[in-house]
Amino acid sequence: MANIPTEFRGVTAVAKANVYFDGKVVSHSIVFPDGSKKTLGLIYPGKFHFNTGAAERMEIIAGECIVKLDGQPGVATYTAGQLFDVPAKSGFDIEVRTGICEYVCSFLP
Repeated sequence: MANIPTEFRGVTAVAKANVYFDGKVVSHSIVFPDGSKKTLGLIYPGKFHFNTGAAERMEIIAGECIVKLDGQPGVATYTAGQLFDVPAKSGFDIEVRTGICEYVCSFLP
């Protein structure tokens, strides 16, 4: 199990939410002093596809999701304390069947 963060200090929080899929996926951006960015978000039940520009790391804080990375066979289930990486210029399907999945998305170099 990964060492998933529980709080971030010394960051700028962006008040305007990123809202996707009619409000079923919502996140807020935080910016660190070095300019790096993360998003903190919620995914409500449903199945969604995201494309990536930069590589991303998705850390699951609470709940459960089922993920299929573009170009990869099969799916994997992730729960609180687990993470998955998504390559740059690709995408992934993510499904939440029940409850709410909470996550931290880090944009990787």
